[in-house]
Amino acid sequence: MDYWDLVPFIVIREAAMFAAAGYLVLGVNELAIDVIWIKVKVSAWRQPATTTDAETPDHSAASSPPLAVFIPAWQEGNIIRDMLRATLKAADYPNFRLYVGCYPNDPGTIEAVKSVPDPRIRLVIGPRPGGTTKADCLNTIWRAMVEDERQEGRSFDAVILQDAEDVIHPQAFRQFGRFIGDYDMVQLPVVPILSGSLWVAAHYGDEFAEAHAKDMIVRQHIGAALPSAGVGCAFARKPLEELAARRGDGPFNPDSLTEDYELGLTIGRKGRALFLRARDEHGRLIATGEYFPSDFRAAVRQKARWIAGIALAGWDRLGWRDGLAEHWMRLRDRQPLFVALVTMIGYGAIAAWPLLGLGAEDATRLFSSSAFSFMAAANITLFGWRLLVRFAFTTLLYGWRQGLLSVPRLIVSTLILVAAAAQAARLYASMRRTGVTRWDKTVHRFPAHLAD
Repeated sequence: MDYWDLVPFIVIREAAMFAAAGYLVLGVNELAIDVIWIKVKVSAWRQPATTTDAETPDHSAASSPPLAVFIPAWQEGNIIRDMLRATLKAADYPNFRLYVGCYPNDPGTIEAVKSVPDPRIRLVIGPRPGGTTKADCLNTIWRAMVEDERQEGRSFDAVILQDAEDVIHPQAFRQFGRFIGDYDMVQLPVVPILSGSLWVAAHYGDEFAEAHAKDMIVRQHIGAALPSAGVGCAFARKPLEELAARRGDGPFNPDSLTEDYELGLTIGRKGRALFLRARDEHGRLIATGEYFPSDFRAAVRQKARWIAGIALAGWDRLGWRDGLAEHWMRLRDRQPLFVALVTMIGYGAIAAWPLLGLGAEDATRLFSSSAFSFMAAANITLFGWRLLVRFAFTTLLYGWRQGLLSVPRLIVSTLILVAAAAQAARLYASMRRTGVTRWDKTVHRFPAHLAD
């Protein structure tokens, strides 16, 4: 066999070695997060019994900090009425106002908001046709709130971010009012509602079950900034006001695809941010529920926006700053592109194997090195651990049936990630070329049983 006949074999070998090394690095990284989380939990168990469950505070308006809830709404006429009614009915808090931001060229959403007459709802119609960006809509709401404060002679203590499809826990606002005086940012967990597709939509449940029961707790423990999830999150008034004064038109970056993430890292510094996992008197997690896309293409579009905004554009704007813990967490936030690259190269090597007519003897000859054998064994072990961890967190949130389904759903999650990474690269290139950022939103749903 001459040199050129060996080239395909060498390429496959090097691709497999790269993928094995990449998966080992990623696996060790995830294992480190798991170890820290276990340490945090063990330390908590050894401490005297305390509780972060919801307490019963004074319900009077005088003792409840005034809260402004920002709800940006672009083409949400089919759900915003139900969401507003459900929130007003459920919210166990006496001192809040819902600011709903709409666009002048979206009459369906405007009329839906007007159909819920309540003094706690403030309709804000922006000066520009939609959709611009979510951050631009939030800045429009901010300016309307500031004008209301000037006219009414009072100010809100905090701004809460929610979306038009959110199911808000009755005690969520109470928790924000309770903690926002001590922290600049308070983030509640997000719990995807499992309905429709057991594969595409439900994979969000697997990911959030782990991220909002483990990863955010680890970030808080090691002193890294907490990213905002964009919903179920409260920001104290003062840091927002400082950002607005610095930017001129509002605290939110209108050129960002992931303004919530960036705002969290800006405000959610060590000691000033709280990720709050609390339970109500019935033992239910106080969290924000919502449907996620059940269509493969919609899920890819949504995740492409997240990757483009966090891993690419966020790198440009936020860079690398602060200490080792912050660098580590930002590296994790920006690793989806690397995960997609490693996966594509690894899968490509596997797919090319039978196409070249290679068999078991070729595998022994090409991958006989001790380094590859070690990486292969380590990756198999780490992958088994990863499946066990995902099963455990999904089971804790949704039950053992969903826990079992989370194992094969990892394939769906990986396919969506790879497709989203490719689309994110194209989206980012377009943003760099044109300088235009648009609100690339998905179609939302709201639970039918909460509509009345």
